[in-house]
Amino acid sequence: MKTIELLREIYLEGFRNLGTLIVRNYFKLFAWFSFAMFLIALYAFIFRVSTGFAFD
Repeated sequence: MKTIELLREIYLEGFRNLGTLIVRNYFKLFAWFSFAMFLIALYAFIFRVSTGFAFD
């Protein structure tokens, strides 16, 4: 019975902080991706303005 309890404790300890690590890394990745997309859109807008694109 003690072996089962030990295995249960090892299993729970192994997955205890997995969710926060995944969520934290996901949001870091999403923030960098959003920042990069914003910079690309800003570059495209500045390029269009500098080449005289008509926004009609």
